[in-house]
Amino acid sequence: MTQSLKGRVAVVTGASRGIGRAIALAMADAGAQVAFCHKEDGARATETLELFKNKSNAFVMDVDVSNEQNVIVFFEQVIKMFGRIDIVVSNAGIIHEAPLVETQVDDFDKIINVNLRGCFLVNREAARHMKVQGDGGNIINIASDLGYLGRENMVSYCASKGGVISLTRSLARELAPDIRVNAIAPGPIETDMTSLECMSEEALAKDLNSPLGRYGKPDDIAAMAVFLASPQASFTTGQCYGVNGGSVMQ
Repeated sequence: MTQSLKGRVAVVTGASRGIGRAIALAMADAGAQVAFCHKEDGARATETLELFKNKSNAFVMDVDVSNEQNVIVFFEQVIKMFGRIDIVVSNAGIIHEAPLVETQVDDFDKIINVNLRGCFLVNREAARHMKVQGDGGNIINIASDLGYLGRENMVSYCASKGGVISLTRSLARELAPDIRVNAIAPGPIETDMTSLECMSEEALAKDLNSPLGRYGKPDDIAAMAVFLASPQASFTTGQCYGVNGGSVMQ
Protein backbone atom coordinates (compact mmCIF):
# COMPACT_ATOMS: atom_id res chain seq x y z
CA MET A 1 0.00 0.00 0.00
CA THR A 2 1.52 3.31 -1.09
CA GLN A 3 1.06 6.36 1.10
CA SER A 4 0.50 9.49 -1.00
CA LEU A 5 0.86 12.99 0.43
CA LYS A 6 0.48 14.71 -2.92
CA GLY A 7 -0.86 18.23 -2.54
CA ARG A 8 -0.06 18.37 1.18
CA VAL A 9 2.26 20.77 2.98
CA ALA A 10 4.41 19.26 5.72
CA VAL A 11 6.36 21.07 8.43
CA VAL A 12 9.22 19.28 10.21
CA THR A 13 11.21 20.79 13.06
CA GLY A 14 14.83 19.90 13.77
CA ALA A 15 15.33 18.58 10.25
CA SER A 16 18.86 19.59 9.30
CA ARG A 17 20.07 16.07 10.14
CA GLY A 18 19.18 12.69 11.62
CA ILE A 19 15.58 11.65 12.14
CA GLY A 20 14.17 15.04 11.17
CA ARG A 21 16.03 15.07 7.86
CA ALA A 22 14.85 11.54 7.06
CA ILE A 23 11.23 12.46 7.85
CA ALA A 24 11.34 15.65 5.77
CA LEU A 25 12.79 13.82 2.76
CA ALA A 26 10.31 10.95 3.11
CA MET A 27 7.43 13.42 3.16
CA ALA A 28 8.78 14.93 -0.06
CA ASP A 29 9.17 11.50 -1.64
CA ALA A 30 5.49 10.88 -0.82
CA GLY A 31 4.53 14.04 -2.70
CA ALA A 32 4.38 16.73 -0.02
CA GLN A 33 5.86 20.21 -0.16
CA VAL A 34 8.08 20.60 2.90
CA ALA A 35 9.09 23.37 5.28
CA PHE A 36 11.69 22.55 7.89
CA CYS A 37 13.70 24.32 10.51
CA HIS A 38 16.97 24.00 12.38
CA LYS A 39 18.75 25.88 15.14
CA GLU A 40 22.12 27.38 14.26
CA ASP A 41 23.00 24.47 11.98
CA GLY A 42 23.17 26.32 8.70
CA ALA A 43 25.71 24.15 6.91
CA ARG A 44 23.78 20.92 7.43
CA ALA A 45 20.48 22.68 6.73
CA THR A 46 21.89 23.74 3.35
CA GLU A 47 22.98 20.15 2.70
CA THR A 48 19.46 18.99 3.51
CA LEU A 49 17.89 21.60 1.25
CA GLU A 50 20.06 20.36 -1.63
CA LEU A 51 18.60 16.88 -1.15
CA PHE A 52 15.14 18.19 -2.03
CA LYS A 53 16.14 18.89 -5.61
CA ASN A 54 13.97 16.85 -7.99
CA LYS A 55 11.68 15.94 -5.06
CA SER A 56 9.50 18.93 -4.12
CA ASN A 57 9.50 22.57 -3.14
CA ALA A 58 11.18 23.14 0.22
CA PHE A 59 11.60 26.04 2.60
CA VAL A 60 14.04 26.24 5.52
CA MET A 61 14.43 28.65 8.44
CA ASP A 62 16.63 28.97 11.54
CA VAL A 63 14.25 28.60 14.52
CA ASP A 64 14.62 28.14 18.26
CA VAL A 65 11.55 26.03 19.02
CA SER A 66 11.67 27.02 22.69
CA ASN A 67 11.17 30.67 21.69
CA GLU A 68 7.50 31.51 21.26
CA GLN A 69 8.00 34.36 18.80
CA ASN A 70 10.41 32.29 16.69
CA VAL A 71 7.80 29.55 16.33
CA ILE A 72 4.98 31.98 15.54
CA VAL A 73 7.04 33.69 12.83
CA PHE A 74 8.13 30.34 11.36
CA PHE A 75 4.55 29.20 10.90
CA GLU A 76 3.57 32.57 9.44
CA GLN A 77 6.39 32.26 6.90
CA VAL A 78 5.30 28.74 5.96
CA ILE A 79 1.78 30.04 5.29
CA LYS A 80 3.20 32.86 3.15
CA MET A 81 5.29 30.35 1.20
CA PHE A 82 2.80 27.53 0.71
CA GLY A 83 -0.61 28.95 1.67
CA ARG A 84 -1.53 26.20 4.11
CA ILE A 85 -0.22 23.57 6.55
CA ASP A 86 -1.48 19.98 6.55
CA ILE A 87 1.12 17.97 8.46
CA VAL A 88 3.38 19.03 11.33
CA VAL A 89 6.12 16.85 12.79
CA SER A 90 7.56 18.14 16.07
CA ASN A 91 10.97 16.49 16.06
CA ALA A 92 13.46 19.03 17.43
CA GLY A 93 15.10 17.76 20.60
CA ILE A 94 18.28 17.56 22.63
CA ILE A 95 19.68 15.14 25.20
CA HIS A 96 21.48 15.46 28.54
CA GLU A 97 23.14 12.76 30.61
CA ALA A 98 24.17 13.35 34.23
CA PRO A 99 23.35 11.93 37.67
CA LEU A 100 20.42 13.62 39.38
CA VAL A 101 22.57 15.17 42.12
CA GLU A 102 24.88 16.67 39.49
CA THR A 103 22.09 17.98 37.23
CA GLN A 104 21.90 21.74 37.38
CA VAL A 105 18.57 23.55 37.19
CA ASP A 106 19.76 25.27 34.01
CA ASP A 107 20.47 21.87 32.43
CA PHE A 108 17.02 20.59 33.36
CA ASP A 109 15.32 23.76 32.13
CA LYS A 110 17.16 23.65 28.79
CA ILE A 111 16.01 20.09 28.08
CA ILE A 112 12.41 20.81 29.11
CA ASN A 113 12.35 24.06 27.15
CA VAL A 114 13.47 22.48 23.88
CA ASN A 115 11.88 19.04 24.12
CA LEU A 116 8.57 19.79 25.84
CA ARG A 117 7.94 23.53 25.69
CA GLY A 118 9.08 23.46 22.06
CA CYS A 119 6.69 20.63 21.29
CA PHE A 120 3.85 22.52 22.97
CA LEU A 121 4.56 25.70 20.98
CA VAL A 122 4.80 23.83 17.67
CA ASN A 123 1.59 21.91 18.38
CA ARG A 124 -0.23 25.07 19.39
CA GLU A 125 0.72 27.01 16.27
CA ALA A 126 -0.06 23.99 14.10
CA ALA A 127 -3.52 23.72 15.65
CA ARG A 128 -4.18 27.44 15.27
CA HIS A 129 -3.48 27.40 11.55
CA MET A 130 -5.22 24.09 10.91
CA LYS A 131 -8.36 25.32 12.68
CA VAL A 132 -8.43 28.46 10.53
CA GLN A 133 -8.12 26.33 7.39
CA GLY A 134 -11.10 24.31 8.60
CA ASP A 135 -10.33 21.12 6.71
CA GLY A 136 -8.40 19.08 9.26
CA GLY A 137 -4.76 18.40 9.86
CA ASN A 138 -2.23 15.99 11.23
CA ILE A 139 0.28 16.45 14.06
CA ILE A 140 3.04 13.94 14.83
CA ASN A 141 5.29 14.32 17.88
CA ILE A 142 8.62 12.55 18.27
CA ALA A 143 8.89 11.13 21.78
CA SER A 144 11.24 8.34 22.94
CA ASP A 145 11.10 4.84 24.40
CA LEU A 146 12.80 6.39 27.44
CA GLY A 147 9.62 8.36 28.04
CA TYR A 148 8.19 4.99 29.10
CA LEU A 149 11.24 3.21 30.46
CA GLY A 150 13.08 5.97 32.29
CA ARG A 151 16.83 5.70 32.68
CA GLU A 152 19.33 6.54 35.37
CA ASN A 153 21.40 9.67 34.72
CA MET A 154 18.90 10.94 32.14
CA VAL A 155 16.10 12.30 34.30
CA SER A 156 15.67 15.54 32.34
CA TYR A 157 15.43 13.85 28.96
CA CYS A 158 13.10 11.09 30.18
CA ALA A 159 10.82 13.60 31.91
CA SER A 160 10.63 15.73 28.77
CA LYS A 161 9.74 12.80 26.52
CA GLY A 162 7.19 11.45 28.99
CA GLY A 163 5.63 14.88 28.81
CA VAL A 164 5.52 14.71 25.01
CA ILE A 165 3.57 11.45 25.22
CA SER A 166 1.03 12.95 27.65
CA LEU A 167 0.77 16.13 25.59
CA THR A 168 0.01 14.03 22.52
CA ARG A 169 -2.80 12.12 24.22
CA SER A 170 -4.37 15.26 25.66
CA LEU A 171 -4.30 17.14 22.36
CA ALA A 172 -5.68 14.14 20.48
CA ARG A 173 -8.80 14.38 22.64
CA GLU A 174 -9.02 18.17 22.48
CA LEU A 175 -8.47 18.59 18.74
CA ALA A 176 -10.57 15.65 17.53
CA PRO A 177 -12.28 14.97 15.24
CA ASP A 178 -10.72 17.36 12.74
CA ILE A 179 -7.05 17.21 13.72
CA ARG A 180 -5.33 13.92 14.43
CA VAL A 181 -2.43 13.90 16.92
CA ASN A 182 -0.08 10.94 17.31
CA ALA A 183 3.46 10.31 18.49
CA ILE A 184 6.37 8.08 17.61
CA ALA A 185 8.65 6.81 20.37
CA PRO A 186 11.93 5.79 18.75
CA GLY A 187 14.26 3.37 20.42
CA PRO A 188 18.01 3.57 19.71
CA ILE A 189 18.48 5.12 16.28
CA GLU A 190 21.79 5.82 14.53
CA THR A 191 22.03 9.62 14.76
CA ASP A 192 24.40 12.23 16.17
CA MET A 193 22.66 11.79 19.53
CA THR A 194 23.81 8.17 19.78
CA SER A 195 27.49 9.03 19.97
CA LEU A 196 30.10 9.48 22.67
CA GLU A 197 29.74 13.23 22.22
CA CYS A 198 26.22 13.02 23.64
CA MET A 199 26.06 9.79 25.64
CA SER A 200 28.36 7.60 27.73
CA GLU A 201 29.56 4.16 26.66
CA GLU A 202 27.33 2.66 29.37
CA ALA A 203 24.23 4.39 28.06
CA LEU A 204 25.00 3.41 24.47
CA ALA A 205 25.46 -0.22 25.53
CA LYS A 206 22.07 -0.23 27.23
CA ASP A 207 20.49 0.92 23.99
CA LEU A 208 21.38 -2.44 22.46
CA ASN A 209 19.61 -4.38 25.21
CA SER A 210 16.46 -5.02 23.19
CA PRO A 211 15.07 -8.08 21.41
CA LEU A 212 16.42 -6.96 18.03
CA GLY A 213 19.77 -6.05 19.61
CA ARG A 214 20.75 -3.31 17.19
CA TYR A 215 20.27 0.34 16.33
CA GLY A 216 17.55 1.40 13.96
CA LYS A 217 17.88 3.84 11.08
CA PRO A 218 16.32 7.31 10.71
CA ASP A 219 14.40 5.93 7.74
CA ASP A 220 12.61 3.51 10.11
CA ILE A 221 11.09 6.48 11.92
CA ALA A 222 10.41 8.33 8.67
CA ALA A 223 8.38 5.42 7.33
CA MET A 224 6.11 5.49 10.38
CA ALA A 225 5.74 9.27 10.14
CA VAL A 226 4.63 9.06 6.51
CA PHE A 227 2.12 6.36 7.39
CA LEU A 228 0.65 8.42 10.25
CA ALA A 229 0.38 11.44 7.95
CA SER A 230 -1.37 9.44 5.24
CA PRO A 231 -5.06 8.70 4.66
CA GLN A 232 -4.35 5.07 5.58
CA ALA A 233 -4.04 6.21 9.22
CA SER A 234 -7.28 8.19 9.19
CA PHE A 235 -8.77 6.25 12.14
CA THR A 236 -5.67 6.71 14.31
CA THR A 237 -5.25 9.40 16.95
CA GLY A 238 -3.84 9.68 20.46
CA GLN A 239 -1.41 6.81 19.89
CA CYS A 240 2.31 6.56 20.54
CA TYR A 241 3.98 4.10 18.19
CA GLY A 242 7.15 2.42 19.39
CA VAL A 243 9.69 2.01 16.60
CA ASN A 244 12.22 0.65 19.03
CA GLY A 245 13.46 -2.85 18.28
CA GLY A 246 11.23 -4.21 21.03
CA SER A 247 12.61 -2.13 23.91
CA VAL A 248 9.04 -1.29 24.92
CA MET A 249 6.14 -3.64 24.24
CA GLN A 250 2.54 -2.57 24.80
